[in-house]
Amino acid sequence: MFKKIVLAGGTGFIGQYLERTYTNQGYIVHIISRQPGQISWDDNKAMVDALENAEMVINLAGKSVNCRYNEKNKREIFESRTKTTEALGKAIQKCQNPPRLWINSSTATIYRHAEDRPMTESIGELGSGFSVDVGKAWEDAFFRFQLPKTRQVALRLAIVLGADGGVMEPYVNLVRFGLGGKQGEGKQMFSWVHIEDVYRIIEFLKNRKDLKGIFNASSPNPVTNKELMDHMRKAMGRSAGMPAPSWMLKMGAVFIGTETELILKSRWVLPERLEKSGFRFQYEGLDRALGQIMEEQKQEQ
Repeated sequence: MFKKIVLAGGTGFIGQYLERTYTNQGYIVHIISRQPGQISWDDNKAMVDALENAEMVINLAGKSVNCRYNEKNKREIFESRTKTTEALGKAIQKCQNPPRLWINSSTATIYRHAEDRPMTESIGELGSGFSVDVGKAWEDAFFRFQLPKTRQVALRLAIVLGADGGVMEPYVNLVRFGLGGKQGEGKQMFSWVHIEDVYRIIEFLKNRKDLKGIFNASSPNPVTNKELMDHMRKAMGRSAGMPAPSWMLKMGAVFIGTETELILKSRWVLPERLEKSGFRFQYEGLDRALGQIMEEQKQEQ
């Protein structure tokens, strides 16, 4: 019998990686998105048909947060996560043989700004503000569904690193143009996870049928922003870089149409549940992760 996986919102950096990986393994991969040629979010019948007899569905849908938080963008960020999650849940409810596992993206930004101690699933404190409100509403929309045949997992993703996308390009450019010093005070924590470990986490959860609920998807070794930039310069063979104070970042964020929260919020997140369940990261340390990414980028040039 054919193997089938559904990627909802599967046209971004993570989705494209997962599509390639699962296609290479012989899976039929259906993608739900707003792009032409894919299953439309407005086509409920096609969504149900795709979900029927699927091994799992992974929902990655959501407008990028790399933008200014004006009212229009805030509404689109919020609705692109909650409404797609609700649409998926309703489609799963209509299946005779629904996916056995539904993994829904969430965000490690749901935790508060933390420089004092790490946040885990058991003792983490949720924060406040727009990004946190989005994360809470996203998870509420997901866990509102009671699906007896479908196991539900919310992945609180840290910043995902990989050669073909994610946040790497801005940091690479900063180092390349001599601006590879710390951003702000440099004390804010940078929680990250390699794209390959995201895939391995998904596979781990697929095979562990006893696991459900919320999981932090983040390397067990987060670093400070200063350490991140030190690692970046080392990986790129640069000995020094100018720092960027907070006031400069705020001005620059307006100019390039983004928010300083993406750089200045301290995300100190640990994958307590994954490690206690026996998962082992392939890329535990940032040096190894960046080395692999830089090597892959060289090969693609």
